[in-house]
Amino acid sequence: MTRVRRGYIARRRRTKIRLFASTFIGAHSRLTRTATQQKMRALVSSHRDRGRQKRDFRRLWITRINAAARDNMVFYSYSKFIHNLYKKQLLLNRKILAQIAISNKNCLYMISNKISK
Repeated sequence: MTRVRRGYIARRRRTKIRLFASTFIGAHSRLTRTATQQKMRALVSSHRDRGRQKRDFRRLWITRINAAARDNMVFYSYSKFIHNLYKKQLLLNRKILAQIAISNKNCLYMISNKISK
């Protein structure tokens, strides 16, 4: 019986895995089985950490706004500040408020005076 020449599909699949794992260290980039395992692990971690990154940035923005609100003679906390923003229907998200708190504290003070009246 003659020898069967294999196709290119398996080689193409392994090449794709090796390209993905090319920056990994040691056997994780060289051996197909461990590279496949590390690829699955990396994709799971990236999927999980996308949600975690959103949470972390939101916590950071809240911390910055709270510090600026207490420091900038606004006389109330973050929760009251956000509550008054919603009552006055000022649509500023936490990212923008945190940038204002860092770069231009006078502007945040003006916003707080506007909503407290």
